[in-house]
Amino acid sequence: MKLKIKHVIKDMDLELLSDEKSLEREVKSEMLSRPGVELAGFLDFFDSDRIVLIGSKEFHFMKLLEANSIKQRMEAIFKKEPPGVIFSINVEVDPMMIELGNQYNVAIMKSKIRTTPLSGELYAYLHSKLAPRKSIHGVLLDIHGMGTMITGKSGIGKSETALELIKRGHLLVSDDRVDIFEAAPGVLVGSAPKILEKYIEVRGIGIVDVVSMFGAGAFRENKKIRLVVELERWEEGKHYDRLGIETETIRIFNTDIAKITIPVLPGRNVATLVESAAMNQKLKFLGYDAALELTKAVAEKAKGMRRDEDDD
Repeated sequence: MKLKIKHVIKDMDLELLSDEKSLEREVKSEMLSRPGVELAGFLDFFDSDRIVLIGSKEFHFMKLLEANSIKQRMEAIFKKEPPGVIFSINVEVDPMMIELGNQYNVAIMKSKIRTTPLSGELYAYLHSKLAPRKSIHGVLLDIHGMGTMITGKSGIGKSETALELIKRGHLLVSDDRVDIFEAAPGVLVGSAPKILEKYIEVRGIGIVDVVSMFGAGAFRENKKIRLVVELERWEEGKHYDRLGIETETIRIFNTDIAKITIPVLPGRNVATLVESAAMNQKLKFLGYDAALELTKAVAEKAKGMRRDEDDD
């Protein structure tokens, strides 16, 4: 879905000062333009895809200029047709700005917060909306604070496993399809398509509303993905990691996420295995690796036995 000025106004709680026809202007860039050299008349590198943010610094600079100079330089910016101009709370909006906005179909907006926090919040918002997205077939859960995505072929039991984990108090983020974007380098955030939020499909039961069944605390809108657990049918003769020393990863965008493969067999409590995998991965993030600790203990034991043999 295209991001338009009307969405920015609603989500960022902005006030529209210009005509409503500018509400349909599309926003294409997550970056902001703080007009510095542009107010001095240099527009060679002005990016017309960016929203223009005018704070106290720009405002005080403009106060040093004559009225005609301000209008000429601002009109030069408006002629580039940026999607909108946002003024922070501590900036007085000159009626001339609104007239130029109406003339060139540029949205003139006013914020309720100061420039610095506004700049940070606006960039984070635009990045979350405009960052490249990827959809993966799977289930995303918050398990003890660990964003865990369960993947695997259809019918392997992803949703059934998720339902059991939700029953145990963990949180559903998305079932069937996980929409992922890179919030920052090394940070992947997953969420559900709006129409699928809080719903889970279980074969034999149908559609389950987890909020109605387990309460509002059973669902969260998004979660940073820290672990991928792939469920697959047990294959006789295939090597499966038994110690957990081998580190497997999956690359999504430019980020490597830890991946664990769990073979599924009748009688195996898959929900408990996924829950344990998430907890074990959390311990690794905290600096404790059970497999390495066991390896060290065995090595120390073997070293001690060799010393005893040498003494004999």
